[in-house]
Amino acid sequence: RLVLLHHFWPTILLSYSSALIMKFSIATTVLLVGSAAAWSMKTDGPSSRRGFFEKSAAVAAGLAIGSAPVTANAYSVPDLAYPFEALEPYIDTPTMKIHHDKHHGTYVANINKATEGKDEVPILDLMENAIEAGPAYRNSGGGHYNHAFFWDEMAPPDQAKNTKPSAQLVDLINASFGSMDEMKSKFEALAAPGATFGSGWVWVCVNQKGDELKLVNTPNQDNPLMKGVADEIMFPILGLDVWEHAYYLKYQNRRPEYVSNFWNVVNWDKVSENCAYVVEKHVGVSVRG
Repeated sequence: RLVLLHHFWPTILLSYSSALIMKFSIATTVLLVGSAAAWSMKTDGPSSRRGFFEKSAAVAAGLAIGSAPVTANAYSVPDLAYPFEALEPYIDTPTMKIHHDKHHGTYVANINKATEGKDEVPILDLMENAIEAGPAYRNSGGGHYNHAFFWDEMAPPDQAKNTKPSAQLVDLINASFGSMDEMKSKFEALAAPGATFGSGWVWVCVNQKGDELKLVNTPNQDNPLMKGVADEIMFPILGLDVWEHAYYLKYQNRRPEYVSNFWNVVNWDKVSENCAYVVEKHVGVSVRG
């Protein structure tokens, strides 16, 4: 037995050492990923804690089985920048909870399934060819982008009333519609059930040239960033969800009332920021999650 132990001892020692090195490497990598994600959460503003834990766990799992890093759960539902009840009385608390956690959560789960094993890219990058890529990209990918965009353009009413359109945005509104009131009136008319029948969205967009605003309505989870939705790809700076799940608990069949109340929670500072970005860059606005 001593002879056998002496003979195989180098092999046993090497295997044990390799196992220790592997465990140390996994622990170190997870620590580095966690530290980087935590630093990103501090420096990039209100990013998703849920996304941080999911991605750290995915990396650890991939390393533990000796495979490439796992790309499942690449997308996540971003945390709101305000409490669920913050948009009361215009958008009610139960609707916000269900809409954010359940509806948006379902879109995220489904786009993660569709992209599992593929290279991780920002959800914005999937929008242009989403229709050609198929229903999962169009419906679930679009649903994720649209909702992430929607949450961040709103603010509690007491804060929203202190925001205002930038000079650049005011000039574009006046040149494109005549006035802010006229733009709102046309937006509300387009969002009415007779104009946007069933489920969909209504958008204020910047055109390709960056010199005019357009109002666009889209069915289901389509958006103007998708090739084939309109005559040209356009860049949303403001959007409203007119699916029944966005308003039915409070407004039932009174969609026009929901649409007119939406202006009370619009964060015009954010819309102005969106406008400045797309006019300069001629690309869509990036979203969290």
